Amino acid sequence: MSAEPPSTSGPVHRSWWDRLGHMLSGEPRNREELLAELREAQANGLLSSDTYAMIEGALRVAHMTVDDVMVPRAQMVMLAIDDDPASILSTVVESGHSRFPVHGEDKDEILGVLLAKDLLRGCADGKPADVRALLRPAMMIPESMRLNVLLAELRRSRNHMAVVVDEYGGVAGLITIEDILEEIVGEIDDEHDDEVEPRMIVPAGESEWLVDALTPIEDFNEQFGSAFSDEEHDTIGGMVTAEIGHLPEPGEESTLDGFVFSVTRADDRRVLQFRVRKRDAA
Repeated sequence: MSAEPPSTSGPVHRSWWDRLGHMLSGEPRNREELLAELREAQANGLLSSDTYAMIEGALRVAHMTVDDVMVPRAQMVMLAIDDDPASILSTVVESGHSRFPVHGEDKDEILGVLLAKDLLRGCADGKPADVRALLRPAMMIPESMRLNVLLAELRRSRNHMAVVVDEYGGVAGLITIEDILEEIVGEIDDEHDDEVEPRMIVPAGESEWLVDALTPIEDFNEQFGSAFSDEEHDTIGGMVTAEIGHLPEPGEESTLDGFVFSVTRADDRRVLQFRVRKRDAA
């Protein structure tokens, strides 16, 4: 039997791939162990931070249900079938949305979905559009449907939006395919989205958070009830970098006053982001 050719990927890479292969082919493991393997792959340079974030998002979606991310009823932009065409057109233009649930006498009576492009096309000849004739069937789903199941169904049916109903059949909210994709790849802005300040601290699983390195120490203390001093450093990135003693690389960790700061993103000049957990939550 000929000798096995030497690996060119190095012992660290080979070890990780061996463990991942065993994990996928052997007995099932839980989600936390899988993420731990993927975090190690990221630390070893096998996965970029963006790739890891998308994999983590995809795994998270598989455990989430529609009511976790839907737009609640109070925030929905809906159209009444009996509204005059001018009012409907004004609402469509001002909202910037592309799809609108249309209801009858009350908002629980969904008659269909109106696409903005259909309405504008119908108005092109200068005559009031017949909204009833433009309605498309509405996809109705329960609040308890898992997001990965809904994503597959939206793709299969070529729908981009679904109306969410509660256990009594009333409208609870709506969800779009974009809402699901944003859970995987992050926020997707378009030209109609209002510019908002980025979130510096976001949940990343149970008892873990992704913290931007530019987060002011004062804001961190307010969020977590900690008492870090901001006399020497203004930001979390500056504080942790000073504690480590050099410019940290992805995968390096430092524990301060019961908080574990693990570097997830950094460039050749500064640290960019940390994964933070409380030490007693590990």
